[in-house]
Amino acid sequence: MKDSTRSVVQDVPKQLFIGGEWSDASGGATFAVLNPATGEEICQVADATPEDARRALDAAVAAQPAFARTTAMQRHEILMTAFRLLHERIEDLALLMTTEMGKPLAEARGEISYAAEFLRHFAGEALRIDGGYQSAPQGNARFLVAKQPVGPCLLITPWNFPMAMGTRKIGPAIAAGCTSVIKPAHQTPLSMLAFVDILREAGLPDGVVNCVAATDSGGTMEPLIRSGLARKLSFTGSTRVGKILLEQCADKVLRTSMELGGNAPFVVFEDADLDEAVAGAMAAKMRNMGEACTAANRIYVHESVIEEFGAKLAAKMGALTVGDGAEDGTDVGPLIDEAGLGKVRTLVSDAVDRGATVLTGGDPVEGPGYFYRPTVLTGVPRDARMSAEEIFGPVAPLTPFTTEEEAVALANDTPYGLVSYVFTNDLRRALRMAEAIESGMVGLNQGVVSNPYAPFGGMKESGLGREGGSVGIEEFLETKYIGIALAD
Repeated sequence: MKDSTRSVVQDVPKQLFIGGEWSDASGGATFAVLNPATGEEICQVADATPEDARRALDAAVAAQPAFARTTAMQRHEILMTAFRLLHERIEDLALLMTTEMGKPLAEARGEISYAAEFLRHFAGEALRIDGGYQSAPQGNARFLVAKQPVGPCLLITPWNFPMAMGTRKIGPAIAAGCTSVIKPAHQTPLSMLAFVDILREAGLPDGVVNCVAATDSGGTMEPLIRSGLARKLSFTGSTRVGKILLEQCADKVLRTSMELGGNAPFVVFEDADLDEAVAGAMAAKMRNMGEACTAANRIYVHESVIEEFGAKLAAKMGALTVGDGAEDGTDVGPLIDEAGLGKVRTLVSDAVDRGATVLTGGDPVEGPGYFYRPTVLTGVPRDARMSAEEIFGPVAPLTPFTTEEEAVALANDTPYGLVSYVFTNDLRRALRMAEAIESGMVGLNQGVVSNPYAPFGGMKESGLGREGGSVGIEEFLETKYIGIALAD
């Protein structure tokens, strides 16, 4: 481990953060955090037990009444202080993220900036929580509408965006006046541990945000969900796990926000600017090594331009440099672990066995680490496994189509509906496609749609609710109606 990396890792607390204090897990249990570029251990982190998690929730419950009474300006200032601290420490935080997750430093810096924007955005939303005043139609009463914090929240985040997925949940929770317990993914806990320490430094009251990392996610969080003490769950992760959590939340009727799996279609029409479409495909496919729920998973290209598009995309993909994300000049870092690498290998082999042609890549890079070469496949049949499953890797599968109606049918032939991408220079076709495709977000002639100031979320089995934008804070607020009778 380089000295610079060792330094940033040493500076991060490795314990549980409960009630404003750092503490060891019950019994002193820990787990190893690994560098996916080398497979080597980075450090040991406290491994929370169900009892530890309950202590964290009890701290959040105890802190809720006082935090709900804080002013909007107080919550605004805490979030803005944390926003500034993230930017001041962006280099160290980026190196920390690259070390535990693998993404190149440039992407890690981008994620820190993206994560910070959620804090700035929701700092503003804290000042805009509103209600209403209305006369009853009969004239004999008045209606007041108030917004109140929903209460203690449980927040579960994934490994692929270990800082941004946390701030996208913690930001609105704090802005709304909610306390929380956050459980980061055990593969990448260090970024969130660093962030909650920044919140402590920014003046967040004790117990408002509590952080427990754990290898047994289900065993740790299910008792909290079923306790009746929490009032909301916000989860980002797989659809399979999301469905389990929804069943658990039904027991106490918890408010839920679910940002689940995706299977994003990327549609290129014959009139598209192919250079623009290739650039969009690179952005939509290769962000985070393809390990993103918004990644272009099925690329449908009009039959008249698929050969040219494939050649251009293969040239771009083949020119990328694969290596340790902490090294200068690296474009593509490692996948998260052996299981992730194995899945990509299996999906590519399946597509090739079914008749797909490899234009570039198509195989892993010899270890150490979990690297796979940027890959473009063409002629991918519609019955290939990667047409139905998230690839979560640097693999772009191309499939031809003929008509607009066929493109819509292909795009919607999935139980998922998170995001879709359409490239065409025909305005009317673009609007028809945007309205016809069943997804919560649509990128028209652009390969990145995520923005803290816009609502993020999906349809069908891709989730419930929205994060970000002006609606993001509503997920953490209850609407209360107060009826006032007037004297005769």
